[in-house]
Amino acid sequence: MWDELVGQQAAIEVLGAAATDAAMATPGPAMTHAWLMTGPPGSGRSTAARAFAAALMCPDGGCGQCADCRSVLAGSHLDVEVIRPEGVTYKTADARALVQRASMAPSRGKWHVLVLEDADRLTETANNVLLKAIEEPPPRAVWLLCTPSVEDVLPTIRSRCRHIMLKTPTPTDVADFLVEAESVDATTALFAAQASQGHVGRARALARDENARQRRREILSIPARLTDLRNCFSSAEAMVATAKEDARAITEPLDAREKEDLLSAWGEGAEGRGVKGGARGVKGAIKELEVRQKSRTTRTERDQLDRALLDLLGFYRDVLAHQFGATTDGSIAMINAEMRTEIVRVADASNTIETMWRIDAIERARLALDANVAPQLAMEALTIDLRRPDLRRSAS
Repeated sequence: MWDELVGQQAAIEVLGAAATDAAMATPGPAMTHAWLMTGPPGSGRSTAARAFAAALMCPDGGCGQCADCRSVLAGSHLDVEVIRPEGVTYKTADARALVQRASMAPSRGKWHVLVLEDADRLTETANNVLLKAIEEPPPRAVWLLCTPSVEDVLPTIRSRCRHIMLKTPTPTDVADFLVEAESVDATTALFAAQASQGHVGRARALARDENARQRRREILSIPARLTDLRNCFSSAEAMVATAKEDARAITEPLDAREKEDLLSAWGEGAEGRGVKGGARGVKGAIKELEVRQKSRTTRTERDQLDRALLDLLGFYRDVLAHQFGATTDGSIAMINAEMRTEIVRVADASNTIETMWRIDAIERARLALDANVAPQLAMEALTIDLRRPDLRRSAS
């Protein structure tokens, strides 16, 4: 069950011990009802939560082969719920619905596990609603909260959770995983591991999908294109358009499947007075579904943009490392080694202070997206800052 949790042996040992204690007639001290799993993007927070949930359901502590393990991984186990925010945040109503669901007794296994992905998206009031459920949990409920850092949830919540801190896997760990688990050749695996900066999911995509590699090349070519204001605006527009296209590719299949399931549940195509009388109800249900789907698409677009910004951060990290001489003396390897010529050109045409200003501009753009600033405006401000970072500094 733990094979896809790359480079996280310490976490595996803690969670494995908890699963062992959870199987006892009276759960041992290694087991608790609330867990906070933190780590940088791509470190495997959700993977760790699912593996732990499977280990709790499995009679052998997570064999990976039994019906319980397979159903948890497939997302179909009745006693394991994986919750993602449909929109940019979890609202108060979402948290109350979660608390109600947590009160349900397990139907098959010993535990009812709720995996809360992106727990950092809880609003303040939603945090407070969830706090009460964690303070006074039902006897068989287990909360697994996934978030980048402990600071992303209320201190009162994290004080009631056992903390599992995941780390960024090394390029070697990621490359070995791609070779062994994904049958990727060693050269491609090493490239993907370095380019992904330890993000396992991103590394898998880069290793196996030419479109993902092309998207990355387009993002890394942006610094060279920012020669005037017109190109700044066109580059920003291209970034937003690409994010929307990628988001549609992710969400449209989900949207179609959800609508089909909804219509089937409402008896589309059936005959009879009672069925026909429910037409108004199904219209309302469809409208509510479309609102949720639109919110999910917006969130996915912003996630795709953030991924592009992380690629740009890696580019300017290489520029800065080269300016300090760290890439020439061999002390630091380039993330984007295939872009060495362009990285050297940008490094020679600027200084370390300007590079730090550009890195700061990318971080400001990420914060702007988190604050729901319109993506087009955020990307236009970013590309202008990347072209002339001194303008904002002189104005401030």
